[in-house]
Amino acid sequence: MALARLYYIHDPMCSWCWAFAPTWAALRAALPEGVSSERLLGGLAPDSTTPMPPQQRQQIQQTWRHIEHNLGTPFNHGFWTECTPVRSTYPACRAVIAARFWDAEDAMIRAIQEAYYLNAQNPAEPSTLVSCAHALGLPVEAFAERLYSEQTEIRLQEEIQRCVEWGVRGFPSLVLTFRDKRYNLTVDYNHPQHMADEIYTLLGMH
Repeated sequence: MALARLYYIHDPMCSWCWAFAPTWAALRAALPEGVSSERLLGGLAPDSTTPMPPQQRQQIQQTWRHIEHNLGTPFNHGFWTECTPVRSTYPACRAVIAARFWDAEDAMIRAIQEAYYLNAQNPAEPSTLVSCAHALGLPVEAFAERLYSEQTEIRLQEEIQRCVEWGVRGFPSLVLTFRDKRYNLTVDYNHPQHMADEIYTLLGMH
C-alpha cells in the first residue's frame, strides 16, 4: 500500500510539460519507497476546429522560443508554417486515456509530444493521433473506437474537474497527497532532487 501519492497534472500539448518531461522521469526515479505516482490530465483547450488567431500564435511561438533558450528543449518551429494551428488539446488528452487500456499511457504522451514538437504534426487532428497509435503498435480500429467513446470523455471530464477542485491553475503541476492532506509542490525544471527532497520533508523522512 502506498504511503503517499504524487500526482503529475499535465496536458500532452503543453509546451512547458514537454520541457518538464525529462525532469519528471528523473523525479519518478528518485521518489522514496512507498510513494506512488499518477498522471492527471488538466485539459488546456476544449475541442475546436477554428484556426488559432494570429496574436495567440505569436504568443505560443514566443513561449516555445523562451523555453528553448532557457531550458534547451528542442522545438521544430516549422509547425507554424506547415500546419494550421488550432487551439484544441482535448483530442490529445483523450488519446492518452485511450492508450491506458494497453498500458501505453507514457508511450502515447511521448509519441504525441514528438509528433507535435519535433515532427511538426498537429495532434489536434485525429489522423495524427491514430498515426501515433499505429507507431506504438496499438490496434488502430480499437484505439479509434476508444478515442471517441463515452467512457473516455467521462474520464477526461472527471480528471479535469478534479484539477479544478484542487485549484490547479497551470501545467505542469505537482500535488502530493499524504494522510488525507494535499500539498502543492514547487516545480523545478532543472533540479529533480530538490523536488524529491521536498517530498521527503513533507513525509517526515528528513
